[in-house]
Amino acid sequence: MKQKTVSLIGATGLIGGYLFEFFQKDSEYTKIKVLVRRPVQFSNPKVEVSVIDFSDTEAFKSEISGSDTVFCAIGTTNQKMKGNKEAYRKIDYDIPVNAAKFGLASGCSKFLFVSSIGAKSNSKNFYLKLKGETENALFDLNIPALYIFRPSLLIGKRQEFRIAELFGKLLMQPVSFLLPKKMKPIKAYDVAKSMYKASKSDAKGRHIYHYSEMKQLINNT
Repeated sequence: MKQKTVSLIGATGLIGGYLFEFFQKDSEYTKIKVLVRRPVQFSNPKVEVSVIDFSDTEAFKSEISGSDTVFCAIGTTNQKMKGNKEAYRKIDYDIPVNAAKFGLASGCSKFLFVSSIGAKSNSKNFYLKLKGETENALFDLNIPALYIFRPSLLIGKRQEFRIAELFGKLLMQPVSFLLPKKMKPIKAYDVAKSMYKASKSDAKGRHIYHYSEMKQLINNT
């Protein structure tokens, strides 16, 4: 079996943290490149942490080079960005699009990205519009194997408090059985596991996963 290198952006987040756990246990990956904005420490010898300024394109290109697969599970909130839409865009749009672009330029043909249910470039909602624009930019790159995951409300314990998610859980979880499947809340662990399972596929082209498709990936592979 060919030994591979995986790059992960968003390892300190809810979904990225679970992905990182899967990679550590997978002998197929001999190197796990963790690209972060702030220092973190991991004890696994196959983990290579790169603290970079993602706006430094040369550093970004260099660190992502040599990857067989790139996972991007990064994201921010309006609260963290204090309403600065430009700063928000630099994280939720620039980072994933550049990660895919730079990975592709160095020979990486597989890219997996966490988007959102309702992502649409013509949406009046800033967040959904941004996710839609990011997806469109990824489509335009013609990545040989592109996997996009569109979860609804994520269930899981974050390190930071998000008031919008708390209200969402209080409102949606009790009536989740009434919601269309695409809208059902989903465990962050399940999103991560479906991404991990999808990465094992040799399927080429563009693949988009909502709640049902993610659950199917977990159950059938």
